[in-house]
Amino acid sequence: MPLDTAERIAGLNARYRHHGATAVLEHALRDREVGRVALVSSFGAESVVLLHLLSVISPHTPVLFIDTQMLFAQTLAYQTQLAKSLYLTDIRTLRADEAAVLTQDPQGDLHKSNPDACCALRKTDVLETALSGFDAWITGRKRFQSGTRADVEFFEADAARLKINPLAHWTPEDLQDYITNNRLPRHPLVAEGYPSIGCAPCTSPVKQGEDPRAGRWRGTEKTECGIHFVNGKLTRIKQEDAA
Repeated sequence: MPLDTAERIAGLNARYRHHGATAVLEHALRDREVGRVALVSSFGAESVVLLHLLSVISPHTPVLFIDTQMLFAQTLAYQTQLAKSLYLTDIRTLRADEAAVLTQDPQGDLHKSNPDACCALRKTDVLETALSGFDAWITGRKRFQSGTRADVEFFEADAARLKINPLAHWTPEDLQDYITNNRLPRHPLVAEGYPSIGCAPCTSPVKQGEDPRAGRWRGTEKTECGIHFVNGKLTRIKQEDAA
């Protein structure tokens, strides 16, 4: 990573250290030096917070939504609902190349034998291709989500791109208060015991007392889909990644 990029990111984090999510998001969307920006959202359990903030500041900003073609029907319906209710005008639904899926996962059961390969095929590679058209991307990463995110900053380097994390300092209580105070619709599966929501075959309900991520890839050592790169290196993370 070029020195000027590292210095620029350090400067941004110093400038916005005591600011809130709105100020960080506004800077990312209105500073011409940031360049082309997209928000990446899973339309999952907490996604509505960042999507609502975006709708207030810049509803025409591109929102990248990865349809792995294995999502819950409720997630697809929720995505449609939020797009309409928040007046988000540029949601781009991304899917894996059909030929690649037919070659690598012809029976649709790759997730059973090699979940990492399935995530790479249906999510990681798809996002990386889509981001090639942008200079920066906005995520929903937060410090409380896992030890690997404890030092997440508002601005980070992601290979040649800038990664922006407006909710980095938010707590679970902050998220719930925001949803309640703004009367935002929740993902329907949250009420059914799904605090973290991914693809249907690899997500199960969480029992009381379990870690919120216990229902993701249950019974395996896998804990994330692997779409985050920090300083050009893949970061293995344990919490819901995108907005």
